[in-house]
Amino acid sequence: MCGIAGLFYPATPKPVDPARVRAMADAMAHRGPDGAGVWTAPGVGLAHRRLAVIDPAGSPQPMASAEARFTIVFNGEIYNYRALRDELIARGHVFATDGDTEVLLQGYAAWGPALLDRLVGMFAFAIHDAATQTLFLARDRLGVKPLHYVELADGALAFASELKGLMAHPLLRRVPDVRAVEDYLAYGYVPDDACLLAGVRKLAAGHFLLVERGKPVPAPRRWWQVSFAERASGSAAALEEEGLALLREAVQSRMVADVPLGAFLSGGVDSSTVVALMAEASRQAVVTCTIGFDAAGHDERAFAAEVARRFATDHHERVVSPENIATLPILVAAFDEPFADASALATYQAAALAREHVTVALSGDGADEAFAGYRRHRFHDAEERVRAWVPGGWRAAVFGGLGAVWPKADWAPRPLRAKTTLLALAGDGDEAYARAVGVTSPALRGQLFSDEARRALAGHRAEDRYVAAMRAAPAREALDRAQYADLTVWLPGDILTKTDRTSMAVGLEAREPLLDHRLVEFAARLPAAMRLRGRRGKWLMKRAMRRHLPDTILHRTKMGFVTPVSAWFRAALAEEGAALGRSRLLAETGWFDLDRLSRLAEAHRSGREDHGRTLWQFVMLERSLARMFG
Repeated sequence: MCGIAGLFYPATPKPVDPARVRAMADAMAHRGPDGAGVWTAPGVGLAHRRLAVIDPAGSPQPMASAEARFTIVFNGEIYNYRALRDELIARGHVFATDGDTEVLLQGYAAWGPALLDRLVGMFAFAIHDAATQTLFLARDRLGVKPLHYVELADGALAFASELKGLMAHPLLRRVPDVRAVEDYLAYGYVPDDACLLAGVRKLAAGHFLLVERGKPVPAPRRWWQVSFAERASGSAAALEEEGLALLREAVQSRMVADVPLGAFLSGGVDSSTVVALMAEASRQAVVTCTIGFDAAGHDERAFAAEVARRFATDHHERVVSPENIATLPILVAAFDEPFADASALATYQAAALAREHVTVALSGDGADEAFAGYRRHRFHDAEERVRAWVPGGWRAAVFGGLGAVWPKADWAPRPLRAKTTLLALAGDGDEAYARAVGVTSPALRGQLFSDEARRALAGHRAEDRYVAAMRAAPAREALDRAQYADLTVWLPGDILTKTDRTSMAVGLEAREPLLDHRLVEFAARLPAAMRLRGRRGKWLMKRAMRRHLPDTILHRTKMGFVTPVSAWFRAALAEEGAALGRSRLLAETGWFDLDRLSRLAEAHRSGREDHGRTLWQFVMLERSLARMFG
């Protein structure tokens, strides 16, 4: 795991100052504490920070091919590199190192961009070809590893693993894009096709960019996407065995490392699955790390401990409390852009705990998206059945009318909080799901934005991104479309960003075996009823693991890795919430109605309404703006 950065001049081969690309990489030194390197040639410069995991003594970067035609910087791991290496050796290639970086380098020399289809792994890399005067940038299928790029005023294309790498370049214009703020308030993160800094782009998951000297920078090209359009045949028993074999292969392939390795363990099905299969494949105790909370209804340590005992792991625990708010400056620096998934607090603590014992940790990320494990999947599936039964006119009249008069009772028991469901049933299913994944509703955003911000947005609406993804999905039914949007928008923008930045902040490599693309493709082909059956999500995955995990883990109520910020904003963080309405920085943007924000904080503190997640969004936004522009 590493950090990469570089400059490429597409028009003319201007000289590149090595100190400049070195500064870009050094801004991300946390991603690679074990080494650094810089390489320049006319019109190009590449820089690297290394976290040594495979072939620690060798494989320095930037790495050049033997004849010096190709030069690479690479962030990630290729899990099938040994098989690819053998294939390349059979073709006559000779290797000087034992790592996966040289496999990428020689694989590109042999196959060009078609190399990507052969890779099993997580990656973002850049390869310069001196013969064709091209720069090739590529990102893995699901977006596990990040890559940002921007065209600078002097004509250079600059790229870096993290935004801070670009921010280290003096020609980067720091102009905020209010459309990204709209996206952020809707989702709690800035999606992959947006950035808080105008002009900066993120190479999308499953895309590559091939830049040729003498030509304008083209649009990225998609080289992979998940498809829900096909359906697997075979019995449930046969598919269960196939799924279990893929799970085993995904976990075992990610246990290859030349440094200590462990796992995050929440006690949920996903992380427990990873730990169970690690224990099955390991000859020594698996190191497991668990984070708990000092708030009722959020602490899963008892379940994690049950799994740890079952598999005799070397288990470690840590508790997150409001006092951990002191780590906010670290999180703000780690994410650059505002990021309001409050579970990042706990994920950071889990990564820090793991780094005390290991250099690599396997996580359970991805199974909810691939196998339909979120509660919102169940709700959406049920709502779509109602929409299919009741004509649109009737739904609009009956459900819309009820929803309009139903009180918004955040304080009431869940069965009495039906307003959102009624309004969702009255409208379009894709639109309803786009709102269901959000944090701050379009109506509330409209109240919080100033007239100036609404004019600047010019009709831009965050939910349209999700709706467009669902409608363009290669899919057969509503659940497929929802999962496709989750895998292409939510997963890279929220889940994988959170895991990458928090783990890299402490120099830990996180690996996601449940996002092995072969497993994700298998899950997408399953009949919907084998992903979601009744109230049970991840149905086939749980069946496959029933020989390894007890029912107390497989079938317990999903808790989720949720930080109790709503409770914190009524206690330890109450003043922090109240201070938002007096924020000089938020006022200077001109984007918000701060009087309305003050009333929102007071309504939450009193318990009349629940706006904990929105308040957390504004806390993180204010701190990110201070770091970027303050």
